[in-house]
Amino acid sequence: MPRNPLDGRGRLRVRGFGSDEAAADAPATPDSEADADAPPTDRVRRGWARFRRDRAAVAGLAIIALMALLAVFARPIEVGGVVVQPVALAPYDPGASGVAPAYLPPSFAHPFGTDWAGRDVFSRVLYGGRYSLSIGVIAVGIALLVGVPLGAVAGYVGGWVDETIMRLVDVLYAFPFLVLAIALVAVFGQGFWKLVGALVAVGWISYARLVRGEVLSVSERDYVLAARAVGASDGHILRRHVVPNAIAPVIVQATLNVGTVVLSAAALGFLGLGLEPGTAEWGSMLSAGRDTLVGGEWWVTVFPGLAIFLFVLSINLVGDGVRDALDPDADTDRFRTREAR
Repeated sequence: MPRNPLDGRGRLRVRGFGSDEAAADAPATPDSEADADAPPTDRVRRGWARFRRDRAAVAGLAIIALMALLAVFARPIEVGGVVVQPVALAPYDPGASGVAPAYLPPSFAHPFGTDWAGRDVFSRVLYGGRYSLSIGVIAVGIALLVGVPLGAVAGYVGGWVDETIMRLVDVLYAFPFLVLAIALVAVFGQGFWKLVGALVAVGWISYARLVRGEVLSVSERDYVLAARAVGASDGHILRRHVVPNAIAPVIVQATLNVGTVVLSAAALGFLGLGLEPGTAEWGSMLSAGRDTLVGGEWWVTVFPGLAIFLFVLSINLVGDGVRDALDPDADTDRFRTREAR
């Protein structure tokens, strides 16, 4: 029986339909196409697999987790008079003075030495992580809650709404980040939540601008146009289609900004504009001991400075790993090379 010359020609193969054999015979797709077509759970799983192959990022995440645990378990935590965390890794009360002679060098009893008031520097560094780390995480989290919705609405709605929000962003961008934060703290005063509020007020603008640009790009995609064609509401399109597909660069930016916020909080504390004087916060500790280097008491400032350096370095490593993991066009050979090292 002669073979029909049209067999196998003029036929459309639609992925997701037909037999399993036909799906098995289909050629493999690149990682970028697979990431675009995969459901969110698959993208998260693939991103986590990529992140785990980056040894530097995993090491940074381990250091951050260790520092967070040390900060949480440094001293007992009470909520409403009830002790919810009774562990105390810090051997001394970070605010207690006279536990040892002033400016005692590092020793077995005091691994980081003591400061001018005879306070244990090791206990203060452990406890100070609660302030520095919590300021970074809380300030970035609130800035995301402010900047992401404003940027998404500005990019999706457009018109006078976009103009109003973006002109406000431009005005705030005219001031340097740290200078505007100093001005706000000087106006509203010192305190934990006042410092967080000042950092949020100057931190949300970068997320709003970034989200707006991503939303402008995503809003022209076919699946968004299809959702509009079937009558989906604007709120539904923003929540289900636009923001989830525009959020990846924001996650990377937020991860890196945690270190920037911690540095900014330490800078404000060093200038005496952060938390109240005497607080065991890393920047305030640097400010209180900045004259000790001349006298040879190096440990008073070196160990808080090393804590800031180690945390910011780890955050940057994690941010680079998150950026590579969420990039759908990332070169897979790069990850194989890192894994083989």
